[in-house]
Amino acid sequence: MTRRTALILPVPEAEPAVGAIRLARDPSAALGVPAHITILFPFLAPDQVDEAALREVFARFPAFDFTLDRVEQFENGVVWLRPAPQWRFADLTAAVWQRWPGTPPYEGAFDEVIPHLTVSETPLDVDLGLPIAARAREVVLIEEDEPSGRWSARTHIPLGQSGVA
Repeated sequence: MTRRTALILPVPEAEPAVGAIRLARDPSAALGVPAHITILFPFLAPDQVDEAALREVFARFPAFDFTLDRVEQFENGVVWLRPAPQWRFADLTAAVWQRWPGTPPYEGAFDEVIPHLTVSETPLDVDLGLPIAARAREVVLIEEDEPSGRWSARTHIPLGQSGVA
């Protein structure tokens, strides 16, 4: 197994509403991945990550408020929450992909990358008390542990700032 990394934007404000559901229905939650919106997955091999370059990319983007305002479902049954405005997340993804063009989101599997917070890999009908107000403060580089498959935070990169964390 090759170790992987990902760039995520944690959404701790969503944990009270989705944490227990994610633990039961999203395998990534049981592997240590918090409620989040993916910025780029998969990213680079752990030994290829340039954290200073990541800080430079994200320093151009200020922290921002957003709302998880709607439950949606992909064709494959995955249930997710829509962040509004979505374009802010799309801009973060585009900036990373532009800097590292060999890392297309989801390995290029989708024609359109839709920013989302996964709740469940299978359909469900539940009231999550939307909308959930949140603030995008940082992007976290997470790294997969070999051989357990667990994920852990490697580096926290504040939005709108550069330098040493």
